[in-house]
Amino acid sequence: MSSPPANSPLYAIAEMFRMREHFLLTSHARPDGDAIGSLLACQLLLRRLGRQTRAVLAQPAPHIYHRLAGASEILCSTRAPRPLPGEVAVFLECPGFARTHIHDWEGYTTVNIDHHASAHEFADLNWIDPVSPALAVMIYQLSLALEIIPDTEMATCLYTGLLADTGSFVFPNTTAATLEMGAALIHCGANPHRIAESMYLSYSEAKMRLLASALQHLHVKRPLAWMFVSEDEAKRLGMKEEDAEGLVNYALGIEGVEVAAFFRPVGLGGQRISLRSKGLINVAKVAESFGGGGHYHASGFSQPGSLAGVMEEVLAELRRTLQMQTKATTMAVG
Repeated sequence: MSSPPANSPLYAIAEMFRMREHFLLTSHARPDGDAIGSLLACQLLLRRLGRQTRAVLAQPAPHIYHRLAGASEILCSTRAPRPLPGEVAVFLECPGFARTHIHDWEGYTTVNIDHHASAHEFADLNWIDPVSPALAVMIYQLSLALEIIPDTEMATCLYTGLLADTGSFVFPNTTAATLEMGAALIHCGANPHRIAESMYLSYSEAKMRLLASALQHLHVKRPLAWMFVSEDEAKRLGMKEEDAEGLVNYALGIEGVEVAAFFRPVGLGGQRISLRSKGLINVAKVAESFGGGGHYHASGFSQPGSLAGVMEEVLAELRRTLQMQTKATTMAVG
């Protein structure tokens, strides 16, 4: 990779990594594979530079990522640690401080690295690339800009993030460049079989029982499908946040379904909604209308209210969006 332009945010962040001594890494609440893999890869990158690092998240990393290097060192807290002199807080795919569910960020120099279309420039230094297929791609670019070739541990973390945010190389963000990066990481020591096994063949029994419960409430009215678990069911099954990750994809996988939604309880009297699309509509726009965000094909948000009320509101918006898209397509063809 050639050196980034001196006026680019990538160059500025690389220089900051070279110049500062102390770094605190964080990401959004309910961290997914790209968030965890990229955070740990960034930590390994900084340590290769001889920097002092620590990491904090509001919730623990899901158990399927516990084998990644540094996962056991992540501090779980809803308050940021007191900053060390000159410490830099690096926010990874967060649209703002609130999305971390962590408070008290005063005193830090802040860096924001994000690839979501819903990203905002809230930090002292911002690098936003909504075209990037995964945050892991941006951390890989940062590594190359610093002339550091990933070792096995870093490559494993980056490959994990890449695999997660491309839907196992299924989503439309899978390009020749995406696959080339995956191949490069394998050459650096990432083991694709072991990573995939850890992510997709190591589910807990609780997750499978949650899926069974959700599938009992599967509704299909093509091109839309949705499913849910009630608060009583979630309590009976002892649902954890990580158990719900990816379940919406089972509804999206039905032939003829273009958009899928999964509803589950969160907090006190609220609902968490996961949205997926095969490309007919931009579900990130739908999520943003409810205060959430994400990607064109995958997004989510939380909404106060009863399950029935929230489902009615969200499904109505999805139907409106689908109807508008169908009308626009018909007019374009006509």
